Amino acid sequence: MIGGMQRRAHAAAVVLASGSGTRVGADVNKVYLPLAGRRLVSWSLAAFARVPGIGTLVLVTRPQDHELVEWVLEREVDGAEVEVVHGGRSRQESELRALRHLAERIDSGAIDTVLLHDGARPLASPALIAGVLQTARRHGGAVPGLAADDIAAVTGDALEHLPRGTAIRAQTPQAFSARPLLDAYEEAARRGFDGTDTSSVMERFSGLPVHWVAGEQENIKVTYAHDLVIAERVLASANYRR
Repeated sequence: MIGGMQRRAHAAAVVLASGSGTRVGADVNKVYLPLAGRRLVSWSLAAFARVPGIGTLVLVTRPQDHELVEWVLEREVDGAEVEVVHGGRSRQESELRALRHLAERIDSGAIDTVLLHDGARPLASPALIAGVLQTARRHGGAVPGLAADDIAAVTGDALEHLPRGTAIRAQTPQAFSARPLLDAYEEAARRGFDGTDTSSVMERFSGLPVHWVAGEQENIKVTYAHDLVIAERVLASANYRR
């Protein structure tokens, strides 16, 4: 209790940065490559730090990247406090380690919602993040995405195009009520289940309703070298607003 009032619960944002730079052709983890004058991952951290309601920032890293992590946190996060957690052998294990890091605060109710974001998506805007957070708090879960009318389902040896508006290309951040999220990840670990993303774990081990939020065309994932060029152009666009 503070001043006779209960401390208000807040959200935690987890930025995943424990991958590598093999496909982008870099000798270092791609999230530490330069993008418009700063390291790629710092764009995400800065965006989350600007969203009201997010009180905890967690960066999931590799131990061998500690010097790069220190450099970014000292120079590029504009005074935001960032907690560092070492990731695991897979994306899901890295997410679980972050959730276990937050578990005490989740148990106490201090953290009510967790957003999980791919550090290789540097251009997610504060507006998108806020919309995902608001939807998750209202419904329990939220996933941003863009309509994917070119996706087909495989039936036997044939391709069957899905009806328009029934498939999306999922983006991050994906946000969920904290307690069900932690429980689902612990259950997935016990059963040895490895999902494709956060929502796939929740679909398998939680009854939490997940709502779609309109994603952003600019919220691209940097996978290959040309993606960095595209991201630079987006940031240089006169119409782009962060």
